[in-house]
Amino acid sequence: MVALIVIAVGLILVIMIGLLVYFLAYDQKFYYYQASFQIPSVEYNPDFSVKHSKLRTDLKQKVSNEIDKIFQRFNLNHHYIKYHVINFRPSNDNLKADVLLKFQFIPNNENTIKTQADNLLHQKLKSNESFLKIDTSLPYLRDMNAAQAEHILNSCCGLGKELASVERIADGRIARKGDWPWQASLQVEGIHLCGASLISEEWLLTAAHCFDFKKNPKLWTASFGITLSSSLMRRKVESIIIHENYAAHKHEDDTAVVKLSIPIIFSNEVHRVCLPEATFEALPESKVFVTGWGALKLHGASPNTLREVEVEIISNDICNQVHVYGGAVSSGMICAGFLTGKQDACKGDSGGPLVIARDRNTWYLVGIVSWGIDCGKENKPGIYTKVTHYRDWIKSKTNI
Repeated sequence: MVALIVIAVGLILVIMIGLLVYFLAYDQKFYYYQASFQIPSVEYNPDFSVKHSKLRTDLKQKVSNEIDKIFQRFNLNHHYIKYHVINFRPSNDNLKADVLLKFQFIPNNENTIKTQADNLLHQKLKSNESFLKIDTSLPYLRDMNAAQAEHILNSCCGLGKELASVERIADGRIARKGDWPWQASLQVEGIHLCGASLISEEWLLTAAHCFDFKKNPKLWTASFGITLSSSLMRRKVESIIIHENYAAHKHEDDTAVVKLSIPIIFSNEVHRVCLPEATFEALPESKVFVTGWGALKLHGASPNTLREVEVEIISNDICNQVHVYGGAVSSGMICAGFLTGKQDACKGDSGGPLVIARDRNTWYLVGIVSWGIDCGKENKPGIYTKVTHYRDWIKSKTNI
């Protein structure tokens, strides 16, 4: 009898602990709040409204560091998830920043956590420790709709894979959900033909040669997510703009933009990649990633799940040597891979992204899968359309 009682008590304790763990770890929900801060030490400059200006980027980082410092060092660090600057605007006190804060906690704790966050902000920003000050004309934290908040949080370009050393998609590996959220599949009648990169809510960047045989936009759809068979979302294509100088019998000017019929609502798994400035140069030996649903080897099968492979930039001088491509690589192209072969893009990866990490793991699109000889062949690395070379053309068509 004693043994049965001990076992029963033990089971009850296990169940109680299990329920506690469940509610603490799995029954938590996300909550989103908008707040406004004064920055009296900074005068308003019109460049603060320019998305990719250095002035805006630097100030966003400074504000981000300050907010992170406030929440991560105190008792809310387990609930605070992330922060995002929505807007900078002028005010009588020089400058204001509208921001979005994301928290996670059990629903019953909403009022408690919100009050604690309010009090912490009031305490820290009222002192002289911070360059941020509370905007007294508005409530500290205002509730925001989840879908709208996630769209805003993920509107920053290039948020994806956390850079780390990986194994060495020919000879690649399966991509994880959310690592490459700008990757799209361009399809005709549900069949994957090319990759593409999401560069805004409604524009994709891809290769012109994808449309050599099917130019009618009504035939095409774009799907998003890491699997082809059960995509996260699909969009019809409204229009296709191919570079005016592209010719099917050449590799030059192999670039096109695709406009979606309905804009994308950004989420953690689907959002845009950054476009580099026209002056940016990916240096030889830089580590870059190419992703796609292409064949795993020449004449091989294509996977259902997105794959990734890490390669290196190779100088055009090396790629134009006689035993490599013998002068066929122009200034509008990037050579990437390894002269030893193996890791490479392959058939079906065309139009897909070649990306590089900059500025704390922010990913920039530097190349578009264009052409090459075989897949992973020795002395025949992949050739990509150089995005910076066509940066002005892309802007002229998309205003991005």
